[in-house]
This record gives sequence, C-alpha cells and structure tokens, in this order.
Amino acid sequence: MLLVKQELLAALANTLESLSPGSGAKAVFESPKVAAHGDLACTAAMQLAKPLARKPRELAEDISAALRATPAFQQWVDAIEIAGPGFLNIRLKTAAKQQVVREVLAAGEAFGRETAKRDGEGERVLVEFVSANPTGPLHVGHGRQAALGDAICNLLATQGAQVWREFYYNDAGVQIQTLATSTQLRAKGFKPGDPQWPEQAYNGEYIADIANDFNAKKTVRSDDREYTASGDVEDIDSIRQFAVAYLRHEQDLDLKAFQVRFDNYYLESSLYTSGRVEATVKKLVEAGKTYEQDGALWLKSTDYGDDKDRVMRKGDGSYTYFVPDVAYHIAKWERGFHKVVNIQGTDHHGTIARVRAGLQAAGEGIPSGYPDYVLHTMVRVMRGGEEVKISKRAGSYVTLRDLIEWTSTDAVRFFLLSRKPDTEYTFDIDLALAQNNDNPVYYVQYAHARICSVLAAWGGDVATLAQADLSPLESPAAQALLLMLAKYPDMLAAAAQDFAPHDVTFYLRELAASYHSYYDAERILVDDEPVKRARLALVAATAQVLHNGLAILGVSAPRKM
Repeated sequence: MLLVKQELLAALANTLESLSPGSGAKAVFESPKVAAHGDLACTAAMQLAKPLARKPRELAEDISAALRATPAFQQWVDAIEIAGPGFLNIRLKTAAKQQVVREVLAAGEAFGRETAKRDGEGERVLVEFVSANPTGPLHVGHGRQAALGDAICNLLATQGAQVWREFYYNDAGVQIQTLATSTQLRAKGFKPGDPQWPEQAYNGEYIADIANDFNAKKTVRSDDREYTASGDVEDIDSIRQFAVAYLRHEQDLDLKAFQVRFDNYYLESSLYTSGRVEATVKKLVEAGKTYEQDGALWLKSTDYGDDKDRVMRKGDGSYTYFVPDVAYHIAKWERGFHKVVNIQGTDHHGTIARVRAGLQAAGEGIPSGYPDYVLHTMVRVMRGGEEVKISKRAGSYVTLRDLIEWTSTDAVRFFLLSRKPDTEYTFDIDLALAQNNDNPVYYVQYAHARICSVLAAWGGDVATLAQADLSPLESPAAQALLLMLAKYPDMLAAAAQDFAPHDVTFYLRELAASYHSYYDAERILVDDEPVKRARLALVAATAQVLHNGLAILGVSAPRKM
C-alpha cells in the first residue's frame, strides 16, 4: 500500500497545486480518528479555504471532484466522502489494501525502512547511552537505558540515519577513588563491618572478587582497555586502573549478553588530559559569559533560560560536574555530529538547561535544543508479589545480569521498552516467565511461531507467494490484518522522530492480536488452491513484519515455541 499511497499523494499534490500554487508541497494524508470513517483523511479544504476566500465544504467538493478524475484515484479509491466542515474521508478499494502483501514480501527485512538514503547519505547521529561509571555491576536502570538506546539507534537507522553508538564513562573523580580504596581494603583483608571499613566504601561482593584477582596479578580485558594487576596492595594507582578495567570487562559481558554494542568509548579523563575542559572554560570567559563571585567562577546560564546562574569552578579550583559535560558536547559537535541524542535517567533533568546554556554561550554556533534528551525512570522488580531490592553480587540493587538470568534477554528487552521512558515501570518476573497471552513478548513471539508452523505444514516455497492472486482476501478479518500491515512504515517513521520504541511494542501487540483474530476466523490451509495461496501470502507477510519489528527492539522471532 506504500506505492498506492504515494500515487494518491502525488495526485493530491497536483490537485492542490492547481488550486493554490505552493500548496502541493504540503499535501498529506492523515489516519481517520474513527476507523469506520475511511482509510485515509485529508484536511486540505479547511486549510486552503481562508487564503482562497472559499467556504471549506464547497472547496472540499471541488477537491473531491478533481481527485476522482485522476487515474490514481480511479484505480485505487472506492469512495470520497465529505464530512463536517470539509473533511475528506477516503475509502480504498480492496485491491489497494491488498498491495501491502506484495510490498512486504518483495522488500523482506527492508520493508518499512527509508530507502532513499541507503548509500551513506543520511544524517549523522550520535546516540550516547548506558554511560555507567565503572564502579559496580550494571543495574536494571542501566538495562532500561541499554534497551532504549539500542532500539532508538535501530529506529533512526530505519530512516536512513548514520548512527554512532557511544558509551561515556567517568574513569576519574571521587567515585573512582572510592572504588580504589574499597578494593585496596579488601585486598588487605578487611571487609564491611570491620572498624577500618569506611562508611562511604562500596560493600558489594564484587569488590572482593576484584581484590582477589588483583592479588593474583591477573590480566583483565574489556572492549576499550587491558590491564595487568601489580599485586602490590600499596599501589593505589594500579588498584584503581585494575578495578576500572575489571568492571568495564564485567559491563561488557552484561552488554554482550544483552546484545548491545558500541562504536566508541569516551573517557571523561580525556577531557582533562587533552585540555578540552580548560579550553571550554577559556571560551566562556572570553565570550563574557562568566563572572567571579564568592571566590567561584559562575556561568551566566540565566541568559539562556536557566532558572539561576551556575557555578563552574568552585573556590578550591575544581570544576562542577556540568563543565566537562559542556566540553564533551562541544567535542561531539566538532566531530561532525550535529544531531545528538542522550539517554539518561530522570535524575539528570536538572543538568539539561545548564549544559545547553554552556553550549550556546561557547560561541560555536550550537543551537539551543542541542543535544536531544530521552530521560527514563528507574525500574522496580517484582517476584512472587514482592519487590526484589537487592542482588547477592551488588549488595544494594538488582543487576541487569540477574534479570537476564531470571528470565531471558528477549523478555527483558521487550518489557523494558513497553512503556514510555519517563513513566514508572514495574518488571514482573513471574509475568515474564509466563507462557500465556498475558505475557506480551510471548504473545507476539507466539504469533510469529504460529505462522511459521502453518508455512511449514504447507511446505511450499514462500518466495512464490509474492505472485499469488490476492483477490480472495476480502473478509473483515483479512481486511483488518491488511490495514495493520500497512501502518508499519508510518509507525516506524513516527517512532524514530519521537525517540519512542514503546510505539513499536504497542504496534506489535496489535499486529499479533490482529493475526490471532484472523487465524481464529479463517482456516488457512484450505483445499481451494487460489484461496489457500492468498491466505498464505497474507500470513507470510505478517510474519515478516513481526520479525522486522522485533528486530528493531533487539528481540528474536522464534520459528518454534
């Protein structure tokens, strides 16, 4: 139906252009708010009525008559109805709706994707996500961020973007020093509860694991570093480097189990060693965007919409945490990424205004809305009706690895993407393990497996179904399934624009429901060969779209369950 809509849209554009030069470029179809009103809707008559000094409904009559005279509308449209003050409700012929089956089967995994920019011409986009400090295992909040980041990258790629996945982490500062001292104490034989154990130290059992391997002079490797322990418990620098490398390795294991990859790891320490932080502060001072007060250096962030000015450099000479963030984003801009998406927890909400203020004040020509942010809430974990709050490994929270081991990567990904990022979410372990229709990922995957079972029972070559006569697909259940398939490309485009992978989960559940209804309404492997092939073509196209949508989420599409 993509080609059908394109032909109809071209006819609409030409018609509007003939009525009002320049309006053809604004031609667009909408989805009727009530499905019974039609398949496509157009509000052009109401939009053009005022500039043309016409009554909207009369103008709608003229537009309708002109459209009915075009070859495209004659071929694909059954009726055009005028409603209200001038809405055009368009009802497609059955043959028009059936075309989506051919399009899906012909395009395969590419169905729904923007194909105009496949040759590396799409916008360059950097997506920063996870960015967990290497001070402990990844928790379920990091898992939600990993699922969001990966799915958003996949969505942007469907629209032709060149996507760069980046992991930024703090390998210096107070938290890293605390990690080093905690590991050192463990390496010396002390443990939580001992008089020598500081209140602010990290207490998880993973600290003991790091200390034991440090004493054993082991070598650890992660995606971005390798380090061999000295074994000297007084060598705090060696302990620090080993602990960071150890935990980065642990994070890599979790992320690989979660099937998440990165193109680059960016170290916060490099912003200082490269002089980027100092250079950024110098730019802001020279631009007249700072002032000294109470022994501190302040940024005039209120000039850019912040609720108050912010301290950049404290009286002791150290920088507040948003200053390296500004330097980091200037680096992103200079690397050619003029579209950047940051996926962070809602606790970062307060930093958005000051980071954007610093970027605008730096005089680099960076726009006010740079970067984009997707903020997510934390996740509660329930098991047996009770909240699970701690992990044996981490000691104070549930880890991503725990969640994967208790359920599956597919369940964790689908569940963590099934709500808007900024809404509270409770992960129900028991539901994730249930093999029934209440479990959303099982429900969607079962629809795919059910179709594969039907195709296997048929035993024919699916590729031949692309040439099937689709005219038998006239029943209400078949029509509903056809319309759901046709919605996929527009859903993908909207989800990518809004950074909303939850829209994909909603769509997949609707598509699975539509398929299950169709399966219950019509037997597929009937004796009538043309009818059987038409129905097989429809369900094969449905399986392909289910597969494509699940792939966006990083979830498998099993052939058997």
